[in-house]
Amino acid sequence: MIDIFAYADILVCMKVTAQIFKALGDETRLRIMALLVNGRELCVCDIIAALDLPQSTVSRHLSYLRNTGLVDDRRQGVWMYYKINKKRIEHAATIFDLLTAMLSELDQAARDQRRLQEHLATKEKIICR
Repeated sequence: MIDIFAYADILVCMKVTAQIFKALGDETRLRIMALLVNGRELCVCDIIAALDLPQSTVSRHLSYLRNTGLVDDRRQGVWMYYKINKKRIEHAATIFDLLTAMLSELDQAARDQRRLQEHLATKEKIICR
């Protein structure tokens, strides 16, 4: 006799795993994940500056990541802040360990991190005045 509930669980896990891979199957979304993977929370303006992409492009990809459950968002005034959804990552910890290792070796991710650091340093000077 086939356990229908076990079969349903397998299908749900397969669907969730496929959604994660689809979300990570885009260069822009990978670049966003590389900025967030260290656990920091970033304002959408910080991500835009780091990626040097239009706001509409970044927002569309952040929305995709949020809808997949890979990132959480919160609103503070007019700004949206994003961070990795740690509960979702627990489901796919091995995938994200591999992703973190691979992204840390990519030149594009390093360039994005440098631009982010420069942007944050400039932002600090403006805010601290």
